[in-house]
Amino acid sequence: MDDQTRLELEAAAFRRLQKHLMEDRTDVQNIDMMNLAGFCRNCLGRWYQEAAAERGIEMSKDEGREAFYGMPYADWKANYQTDSTPEQQSAFKESFAKNVENQTP
Repeated sequence: MDDQTRLELEAAAFRRLQKHLMEDRTDVQNIDMMNLAGFCRNCLGRWYQEAAAERGIEMSKDEGREAFYGMPYADWKANYQTDSTPEQQSAFKESFAKNVENQTP
């Protein structure tokens, strides 16, 4: 497979993941994704922002999130985010420390 085809397939898979998380499974909470998989929609927005920075494109955290969410993060939270339980918050602290704080981009 040539590099261009691989790149196009990777982009298509990313777009499908984005659609799945943003349209098909809005019921799945970010905190549950983070606790179970070690990443969430916010991580994907951050990775988008980091990829832009690697290419010399300035992008804020909010702009990266909006690029992934397809809307301002505040709108997503208002429409889809539910309150988390103390147990979810505790698990999140551990997962965030393991998967985000101790990671180098």
